[in-house]
Amino acid sequence: MRAFRALLSAARRNGPVKVLPEKTRIALQVRMSFAAFSLKRHWLDGHVVLARRRVSPRFRKIWVVSPRNQVHEFRLHSEAEVDEEVADWLREAYAVGEQKHLRPAGRQVEE
Repeated sequence: MRAFRALLSAARRNGPVKVLPEKTRIALQVRMSFAAFSLKRHWLDGHVVLARRRVSPRFRKIWVVSPRNQVHEFRLHSEAEVDEEVADWLREAYAVGEQKHLRPAGRQVEE
């Protein structure tokens, strides 16, 4: 599906991404998974994990795993919907995948 390829391309603008195909979805991971997608015939259901609640009418549901891990669910029907707003979700989620939101300010973690 073209929408998935556009999402993957947008995610890779932030750095290397591991693509983890699973039984019913495809997850994207850095140190931890930060996004996942289920490909349907006419749409794609996805979610990004953000360190905060982010408001957008495009989110179908937001649920809190922990105060700094909030899952934002959305649905896309075409690659044209992968715009700068979606790219920004992926940028923010990528930082969560790197676990940057867990580090004290100014402290670097060695890989």
